[in-house]
Amino acid sequence: WVLMGVLGLVPYAGSVAAIVLIPVFSVSFMHMCRELDARRALEFAHLFAGFHVNLPTLLMLGGVYLVATTSLLALTQFADGGHLMRWIMFGTPIPHPALKDGSVMRAALLGMALYAPVLAAFWFAPVLAAWNRMSATKALFYSFFATLANWRAFLVYGMVILGVGTIVPGFVIAFLGALMRGSTAIVTVVPTLIVMFFIALVPSLFASFYASYRDVFPPPAPEPP
Repeated sequence: WVLMGVLGLVPYAGSVAAIVLIPVFSVSFMHMCRELDARRALEFAHLFAGFHVNLPTLLMLGGVYLVATTSLLALTQFADGGHLMRWIMFGTPIPHPALKDGSVMRAALLGMALYAPVLAAFWFAPVLAAWNRMSATKALFYSFFATLANWRAFLVYGMVILGVGTIVPGFVIAFLGALMRGSTAIVTVVPTLIVMFFIALVPSLFASFYASYRDVFPPPAPEPP
């Protein structure tokens, strides 16, 4: 994520490149999970494993993902006049009236509804393209219908992630706020705990991607020497 963040600092081109490379680094994370699953040690080079397997297809998937996410963000402007889109893409602050009248919330809900099929299509697509040598179209097709066929499991999975990622931190922050009311230490303690929480959550989340792949698809074929 540090590498992606540094890349994103380059104006315009860096942000585009960071999105296009998401499937490539997703395969790298999956490769690392597979190494751990086989009880093998991790190496620094594994961070770049995605660049060595079906790279043109992974970059094509990244381009499709960029177009899909940009298009659905553009569609949210019909709900709020484009405030959410400008905030996500350019960091433009959302005007207070747009927050107050609920238009931004409606745009966010519209964006989530539009993003759900995109997420389903891309959930398994990068690893299917890399490990099963599928074309971009075939990988998106199989990923979408594999996710759709297991929608009950993914619904529970999404609810758990939502609970762990938002409700638990919110409860902890509220509890600490009440416990340390009036103390200046809360300004340091709460952000530190949040950072530590996400340092633990994000790797676990990526490991769960691998677990979902192994549950739905047969074990991947061994990598060629």
